[in-house]
Amino acid sequence: MAEIPKDKRAWLWVPTLYFTQGLPYILVVTVSVILYKKLGVGNAEIGLYTSWLYLPWVLKPLWSPLLELKGTKRRWFLGMQALLALAMLGVGLSLPTKSFLVTSLACFWMAAFASATNDIASDGYYMIALSEKKQAFFVGLRSTFYRLAMVTGQGLIVILAGFLENYYGDNAKAWSLTMTATAGLMLVLTAVNFFATPAYEIHGKRERPEGFLQVFGSFFAKPNIGWALAFILTYRLGESQLVKMAAPFLLDDSGAGGLAYATEEVGTIYGTIGIVFLSIGGILGGILISRDGLKRWMLPMLLSLNLPNALYALLALTQTDSLWAVTGTVIVEQFGYGFGFAAFLVYLIYIAEGTAKTAHYALATGFMALGMMLPGMISGYIQQWLGYGGFFVWVVLAALPAFFLLKHIQYPPDFGKKSR
Repeated sequence: MAEIPKDKRAWLWVPTLYFTQGLPYILVVTVSVILYKKLGVGNAEIGLYTSWLYLPWVLKPLWSPLLELKGTKRRWFLGMQALLALAMLGVGLSLPTKSFLVTSLACFWMAAFASATNDIASDGYYMIALSEKKQAFFVGLRSTFYRLAMVTGQGLIVILAGFLENYYGDNAKAWSLTMTATAGLMLVLTAVNFFATPAYEIHGKRERPEGFLQVFGSFFAKPNIGWALAFILTYRLGESQLVKMAAPFLLDDSGAGGLAYATEEVGTIYGTIGIVFLSIGGILGGILISRDGLKRWMLPMLLSLNLPNALYALLALTQTDSLWAVTGTVIVEQFGYGFGFAAFLVYLIYIAEGTAKTAHYALATGFMALGMMLPGMISGYIQQWLGYGGFFVWVVLAALPAFFLLKHIQYPPDFGKKSR
């Protein structure tokens, strides 16, 4: 049988694959918090238990080599998506029971592991099934559908649960039906991905690493990997802190240095307008890199990611609460973030080049997550120390290490460029 050409049906499977990647993440990390709150679980327990659910995403590089050594990426992500449907069904069925907390947490843990593994396999398939030029071109589209999935989970699914709460007057029943319906949605998405994704790895001989440790060793043996990892850790050093404090800044009252916006106003600005411009920026960034190559756009995209943060400093220092000023700031910042993140994703794809693409990409994204997690953990303390004005000035200055490191990283100038 002839080998299937790359890029086949990409416009069909890239959106569905990354929608399926985003939905379980938001269900496990965010929707679980709302669910347990509505079922009467205390805040201390909610914080403790749901924070532990994030652990599989932190540790996923540790088992990513198994996906190189056993099976195919397509089989892995289809299996994990089916497992996610089963886990969500387990959550739904357990909620009306007396032992709902322990049982549902066990199901959420299964979902978290399956979701993190699905991420590894889906990203690996993306790099196998697409040519280099299409990998860059579709960066924006995949990011858009990932975010649409997050809006679906945090928005539409929660809205459905709220409607059923009012309809039945029974929160446990409402959330049970909602999670059962979500399991059905996951099953449908799994079926769609089964029919939409070509079975690339079935045909031809695949290169495999010799063993588990070789996968890790080959990643850290890449040329200039020290500079590359430092760049990955600092690329979003400012943004990683801003993203934690932007909403509190808008919500806090003027006495605390905030702008005293209502929750629904913040949700509208970030959840609708912000997401639209975030997506536009990501799509445009992917198109431009595929046209001109990564070298042409790395510096402009790094600038676009960080310079808009100065607008938050201006808002905080002047205490400007104009709706137009705040909305404009969010539009510029979110567009710049989407535009700038496109270069980062393409660079991660380059770092993963080689025999063990899937595992290496998982390792690179693990460092990316570390670069978001550690600064985010201390961002609140820095804000309390400096106030909002000083904090956002610090956020702008935190971008400087990435600009210094930019001259030390190496990659082909035309990487990601569409061939003529």
